[in-house]
Amino acid sequence: MKFIDNKGITDPRINLAIEEYILENFGEQDTYLLFYVNSPSIIIGRNQNTIEEINTDYVDENNIKVVRRLSGGGAVYHDEQNLNFSFITKDDGESFQNFAKFTQPVVDALNNIGVPVELQGRNDLVVESRKISGNAMFSTRGRMFSHGTLMLDSQLEELTKALKVKKIKIESKGIKSIRSRVANIAEYLDHPISMDEFKELILRYIFDVEDVKDVPQYVLTEEDWAKINEISEKRYQQWDWNYGKSPSFNYQESKKFPGGLVDVRLDVKKGIIENCIIYGDFFGLGNIKELENALTGIRHNRDAIKEAVDQVDVSHYLGRISKEEFLELLY
Repeated sequence: MKFIDNKGITDPRINLAIEEYILENFGEQDTYLLFYVNSPSIIIGRNQNTIEEINTDYVDENNIKVVRRLSGGGAVYHDEQNLNFSFITKDDGESFQNFAKFTQPVVDALNNIGVPVELQGRNDLVVESRKISGNAMFSTRGRMFSHGTLMLDSQLEELTKALKVKKIKIESKGIKSIRSRVANIAEYLDHPISMDEFKELILRYIFDVEDVKDVPQYVLTEEDWAKINEISEKRYQQWDWNYGKSPSFNYQESKKFPGGLVDVRLDVKKGIIENCIIYGDFFGLGNIKELENALTGIRHNRDAIKEAVDQVDVSHYLGRISKEEFLELLY
């Protein structure tokens, strides 16, 4: 495994492009660890409806960047006191959805400095039932990444103002507010540390070295940076990618399953589904557009919907959500 230094860049539109570039272009058998810290921003899950996840007035007034990532999962708030880590590696067919495999090195590193963190639920790292990290995954053409946040000393009040959390998610966790279930790692340390010190602690432990100078690295070249900037411009700096357009709809149903939140929107005219959009924080391998297309142009009745759903592998698109659970939402 090699570490990749992002040269202190805090623009999420560049950092997400670095991650995508490594995923798409580096050796199939190699594993890389990328760290990045973003300026105040909201990073939206691939299958989420951006407008419904953010407090638009607050985001605009405070110049908070909103950027959609490749991976599924929910929206997260980043700032300069949040460390993002990404393991980029081969997809061996067994690692996708296995969050324990990729979070365990981080858990061990935090335990080593006295933070009693553990993996809980689908993809959260928690200390005393309070979340200090969320994680997500993406896979394509035999390569994948598993990335996550580590809130060292983030402005948690900003998080609550910038994000809108659906009531269905709050109720499913049996909590009163998002603020009551998140925490900073700094709260569990016996003395304050800087972000640079925190990075070094994690790196030294994961690579088992005494000095970070001994961590094996890949140094991005000028050619690499040119391609990274091109990806950033074509994807992460585009309104269509970050916000996108939603068709009108007259049918909406959502439910929180163990495998994630699924929110179905249908535009039904004269009994025919003319548009279908599926939002959520689920983790699937396939492009959700393919599942939406399978449900478009058919009659909005139970038999027709069941027939369409039976023709596709629902778990490929929605992760650990069954056909039966999905059908509950559709009719």
